[in-house]
Amino acid sequence: MRHQITGFSNPTIKRLKSLREKKHRKREGLFLAEGLRILTEALDSGKTPRMLVVVEDSELHPLARKIEAATVAAGGDVIETSEAIIAKLSGKSNPQSIIGIYQDHPVPLEELDRSSANIWLVAQSLRDPGNLGTILRTGDAVGAGGLILIDDCVDPFSVEAVRASMGAIFTQKIVQAKWPDFQSWLRSGPGELVGTSLNTENDYQSVRYTAPTFLLIGNEAQGLPEDYEAACDTLVKMPMMGKADSLNAAVAASVMAYEVLNQSRKR
Repeated sequence: MRHQITGFSNPTIKRLKSLREKKHRKREGLFLAEGLRILTEALDSGKTPRMLVVVEDSELHPLARKIEAATVAAGGDVIETSEAIIAKLSGKSNPQSIIGIYQDHPVPLEELDRSSANIWLVAQSLRDPGNLGTILRTGDAVGAGGLILIDDCVDPFSVEAVRASMGAIFTQKIVQAKWPDFQSWLRSGPGELVGTSLNTENDYQSVRYTAPTFLLIGNEAQGLPEDYEAACDTLVKMPMMGKADSLNAAVAASVMAYEVLNQSRKR
């Protein structure tokens, strides 16, 4: 059903704007996703918005019309509003002309099927939403099963993380778990835990990885804690030929994921 809203003080607009904050996302189980590409990825993955916000009096792209039709068919609402209100919801001065409100979809650790993919990405205490979104995008690119977030990570359903994922937020399973729980689950079945670290002489290309491979990436500033490194089956590092001593966390995850993928392709 279509509605037109023009006022910033409208209760619906206030509610949607509040989803920019983690506490409100958690309370409602909803999050914002913006842009035609991301919303199309969502629809292709079988995810329909609970609500769709579009710029009033604009000619919708055929893909946007398809998303609108799916939203209405699923019982969702379509809101027409101004570009200024869209900008408030987006947090950007040059926002996309379409925003979807989706149900969040964290997956319990015990419901993961580790045999469904050869690669799984695991991040510990990741703090940057851009890194998290980029790691999700890498996971989608290499056919990973999903992203397991260990300990206190940034919210994967934040506007910034969703934006950086470029739609992979809808294609990758997302799990949030404490380290002891993850260790217990991992050791209850097959799976090799590979950590990235400066505290090893193992070149990342010298190791032969065994599926399913769980790639563990540490915090951007501190890396992995010592006891987390000790729990890994293998520690590896990437050669640094310049003055930098390490790669960005998302870049390191991408390099590692493609090495594991390439080894499996060669086999």
